[in-house]
Parts: sequence; structure tokens; C-alpha cells
Amino acid sequence: MPADMNDYFKKKQPGSGGNNKTPNRPQSQNANSGGGGGKALPSWLFLVLAIIMAAVFFKPFTIINSGEVGIKVNTGKFEEKPLKAGLHFYIPMFQKIITVNTKIKQIIYSNENNVVGGAGQYKRLNDIEDNGLVHNKAIPVLDKRGLTVHIDLAVQYQLKAASAPKTIEQWGLHTWEEKIINSKVREVVRDVIGKYAAEKLPEMRNEIATAIQTKVTEKVQALGGKPIVLSSFSVELRNIVLPEKIREKIEQLQAEKQNVNIAEQQKERAKQEAQKNAEIARGEAERNRIVAQGQADKIRIEAQEQAKANKLISTSLTPELLQLEQIKTQGKFNEALKVNKDAKIFLTPGGAVPNIWVDTKDKTQRAVSAQQ
Repeated sequence: MPADMNDYFKKKQPGSGGNNKTPNRPQSQNANSGGGGGKALPSWLFLVLAIIMAAVFFKPFTIINSGEVGIKVNTGKFEEKPLKAGLHFYIPMFQKIITVNTKIKQIIYSNENNVVGGAGQYKRLNDIEDNGLVHNKAIPVLDKRGLTVHIDLAVQYQLKAASAPKTIEQWGLHTWEEKIINSKVREVVRDVIGKYAAEKLPEMRNEIATAIQTKVTEKVQALGGKPIVLSSFSVELRNIVLPEKIREKIEQLQAEKQNVNIAEQQKERAKQEAQKNAEIARGEAERNRIVAQGQADKIRIEAQEQAKANKLISTSLTPELLQLEQIKTQGKFNEALKVNKDAKIFLTPGGAVPNIWVDTKDKTQRAVSAQQ
């Protein structure tokens, strides 16, 4: 112990100050003697300090947050039971705890630069951000004829917490997503797209999306240990990027198809217009027929009625009636002769009317009917 500390403790001891005189001894002798000199620091204090320093230096504990599990490794051997959220201790140099994220994550396969957080940077598969989103390049595959097609996908997945130790032990901490998710997705996309010609892909989009989702789910589910939570697993087909020539051909076909549709629509409209005009013409003809039929019926009815009237008249004409009519007519002529005495009247044989009136004062001698 340093000399100044010895002096301090000596002054604090009973009989060390004031009138108590002690023989003067060399300083070195007082420091090394175990007699009435100063007391050393307790050994337990040094032990506590050593433990604190070791805890700070070796850090034999870790904190696991919600949405994570811990995997304790004992001299290289993985414990099967995962550690839940909270504070956990381990023995440095003999044990370690691996923290694994079990939140829902998403991989986006796309060539667009602004998918991840708007930063416009591509991320490696293992470079997962805190929000669980990672961006990979679009998947290039060959179609049925060997043309390169790029497929944009969004894959959502979640590590199963209960089997996390076995999954990490079998597939690796930094490679399990590449081996379980990425490789299976690429394999299935190549198999599905390879069955179709590039120009057929857009119109078969729904069928292709269903096939990719089903096949990837089957492959992941077939893995030992069931590493993925299937209720959180999904594959979404975002876009199919075709070669430039194929896109131009499809656009041309679509334009031609649109023109055909327009022509068909115009034809249909013309057909409907013709049918409309035909209906109008038929209606007009029917109306004219009805009018003509009405006129004919009118004439027929009038003729029938006239015939009936004539028949009634003819049946009512008797010799006595005719003689009476002749007398009436003769009387009218007699009245006329009073005004025109030079006129000549010729009676028809039998005395029937009409008679012939000739006005001799008229040089043109117009013949007129005297019937009134």
C-alpha cells in the first residue's frame, strides 16, 4: 500500500495521535508490518470490481426484442428451444446467443430503382432493412421459344419461431433466405414461364400468377422442419417485362384488333340502323295498307249501300209513279215556256224524262238537259 495511505490509516488508529508517542520506525517497516499499522482493502471488493470489469468487457448477456428469437449455441451445438424476448445470460467463450428476426419480410424482384424506401439503391438479399423490405433484380427467364423475359414479383414470408434453431443450423444464418426463398422462387418462375410463348404471357397473367403461388408454396412446404409460416407466405406477380420486339408486335396486334373491333362496331351500328329503317318502312307500308284497305272498304261499303238503295228504288218504281214524275216534269217545262215562248221541247218516246229543250233564240243552239 502506498506510504500516504499508511500514514492516513495510522492517524485514524487509536493512540496514534495527540499525546501517544510511538517509537519512530522506518516507513518501509511500517508498510510491511502486520502489526498496529493500517488495514488493507477487503478482498471481496476487488472480486466485485473484477466481475464488473469482466461483465463490461465480455458482456455475457443479450437482450432479445419482440419480433425476434434467440438461439443459444453451446460450444458449437444449437439448442433446440428458441429463446423468447427478454434478458438472457450466457457464458462467454463457451456459449453465444444468435438473434434472428421473425417478423414478416418481403422481397421485391424488380428493375425499378425506387422500390426500397425511395432511396433508389439495390439491396442484397441479406441486407434487410428494419422495415423487413429487400429489393432484388427482376428474374430473367426464357420463354417457350428461348426469348428472355423479366418477371417482377413480390414475395412475403416469415420465419417460424418454433423451428428457427433447426432452420438456422441446417440452412445457415446468412444463407437460409437465399436457399429457401430466393432459389425456390427463381426455380418455379423458370419452370412456369418456360411453358408459354412471350406474346401469350400478358393474356395468361392470372393463370401464371396462380401457378407460381401454388408451386412455390408446395416447394417451401415440402422442406423439412417447416421453416416458413405458410399463413404469412404469398407470391404476387407484379409485372411481366417482355422484349422490345415482342411488345411492339403485341401493340401492333392490339391496334389491329382495336381497328377490327371498331369496324365490327360500325358494322353492327349500320346493321341496327338498317333494321331500324326496315322496321320504319314496314310500319309505313302497313300503315298505307291499312289506309288503302280502309278506303277500299269505304268504297265497297258505299257501293253496297248504293246498290241496296238502287234496288230499293227500282223496286219502288211503278207505272203510276213514273207517270206522276212525267206530269211534274211537264209542269216545269210549261212554267219555262212562259218565259221563253220560242223554245222548242221534244218529248222522248213513251213520255219518259228527260226531255230535250232547244232555245231557238240562241244561235249556237246549245243542247241542255231539262231535268231538274
